[in-house]
Amino acid sequence: MYETACPQFNFILQPEFPLNALILASDALRIANQNSGREVFRWSFVSETGDAVRASNGMWFAADTSLAEMPVADVCLVFEGNLPTQRNTQRLLGALRAAARFGTIVGGVDTGAFALAQAGLLGTREGADIVLHWEAVPTFMERFPTAVPRNRIYLVEAKTVHCAGGVATLDLILDLIARFDGEALANEVANALVHTRREATTAQRLDGFLETEENRLSARMISVMEKNLDFPLTLDDLAEALDVSARTITRICGRTFGQSPMRLYLKIRLQAARNLLFYEEHSIKDVATACGFSYPAVFSRVFKAQFGQTPRAFRAALRERQSLAVRPEIHRLISRAETRPG
Repeated sequence: MYETACPQFNFILQPEFPLNALILASDALRIANQNSGREVFRWSFVSETGDAVRASNGMWFAADTSLAEMPVADVCLVFEGNLPTQRNTQRLLGALRAAARFGTIVGGVDTGAFALAQAGLLGTREGADIVLHWEAVPTFMERFPTAVPRNRIYLVEAKTVHCAGGVATLDLILDLIARFDGEALANEVANALVHTRREATTAQRLDGFLETEENRLSARMISVMEKNLDFPLTLDDLAEALDVSARTITRICGRTFGQSPMRLYLKIRLQAARNLLFYEEHSIKDVATACGFSYPAVFSRVFKAQFGQTPRAFRAALRERQSLAVRPEIHRLISRAETRPG
């Protein structure tokens, strides 16, 4: 159990952060105080400048303070979502390093592991365990290839925590409540939120598979495909990696996914490419190469056939929406000025 008088949590909000995760985290602490009849925990909402921050659902959330003026905390969690690297400034990374030096438990929610890794707080050893939202794992591995992403909902180490976001945030906070104030209070909060606590090792996704031999093979097949994006395997190579016949793979793909193995493989590579375009700023050529397309023109053609836009158009539209979220009142004034008659 952590020993401290009244633990302080700092929730650092990055642009496009997941609001659902923040609400679960802060409400769990509120209920802990309410049910205890006293102030057991304190928390502050922090943004880089102290201004309101736009969440991924478009809502704006007011901050209590800035990074420069945030209180000394026992726990400091970075809430990050759709922009995991673009807004991680040196001011943020420096604040995280300073907090860690003074013994604060530093963590990341959803894609917050990017900030922790950029700040050098996940360890430099090869094979360091990390947990973040499963959708962002390929992008993370492009930047930090020696890390080992774990298919679990959260991870608590000595002074570092990280979790997959969403409802997993509640499980992490309940774990921290238990470590600060005991299992009884954590279970009481879980009951108040009509939630059954889950172990940290609970898998992020089960893909809806029943535990049959065929479904286990399907899951293994997808895993092999996802681990071999840059140099796609042939059907025979895939069969060898899974130690089954090519005919078996073809039959299972058709029955489970309604696709041929190579068609399924292509869609997995395209989804990985879309995630890279969504989360990162790699060139179109680099994204194509990372996902096994030798020629950007071929990549552009099949991407458009799948998603209705070329990779360049997809990224441009996405970045325009995200840029309009920053100080929207200024964008509105500019737009009015441009449409006003001369």
